[in-house]
Amino acid sequence: MTALLDTITTQVLHAPVWLVLLVVGGVVFVEDAIFVGFVVPGETVAILGGVAASLGHVPLAAVLVVVVVAAIVGDSVGFEVGRHLGGRVVQLRAFDRHRDRIDRAQGFLGRRGGAAVFLGRWTAFLRAVMPALAGMSKMHYPTFLAWNAAGAIAWGSVVVTAGYLAGQSYARVETWLGRGAAVAVGLVVVAALVVWQVRRHRGEGDSTGGDAGSAERSEAPSRMPSAG
Repeated sequence: MTALLDTITTQVLHAPVWLVLLVVGGVVFVEDAIFVGFVVPGETVAILGGVAASLGHVPLAAVLVVVVVAAIVGDSVGFEVGRHLGGRVVQLRAFDRHRDRIDRAQGFLGRRGGAAVFLGRWTAFLRAVMPALAGMSKMHYPTFLAWNAAGAIAWGSVVVTAGYLAGQSYARVETWLGRGAAVAVGLVVVAALVVWQVRRHRGEGDSTGGDAGSAERSEAPSRMPSAG
């Protein structure tokens, strides 16, 4: 098993730089553009991009730029889809299980406006749906873009840096204890990231619901707030 993990890790670390950047940017873009943040792990991939940078495989600046630009452009696409398709977006069957969370997100956006766009960047579900909801609410695009860019820069810097620091730990362990032990530590880091993501997903209802309060639960699902 150790030999297999060693082989997989080596293959990943020796993938072409352009391919690593393409995958990282593509996943972050898709997560934001087509409302699948609760399925596509954009944040996890951005963190792994930081790990690759810390190991010297790709430039850190390139990973940061790719993640931030992909986040801004992906959100902008999601905004335009929401603006042009309106309520038809959230009526997709894929969202049936998330109807209450969407209603709470709409209420959150209605009260906080652009700040909700910034804050929504930090949870997977809101990161996926907030751009479309902002477009549906008729928020002015310059307002959306300003908050979106601020959120993308802050979020991208934090997650990529977190991956970079994790990768530095991986590299130090590899130097001190050898490749096999480093792979084991890498697995622990990945497992910790998975647990962290699961806990965040479970707590997302509280993060929006606690701020939205009980008022949003009484709103009709079809009601659309306005945001300026």
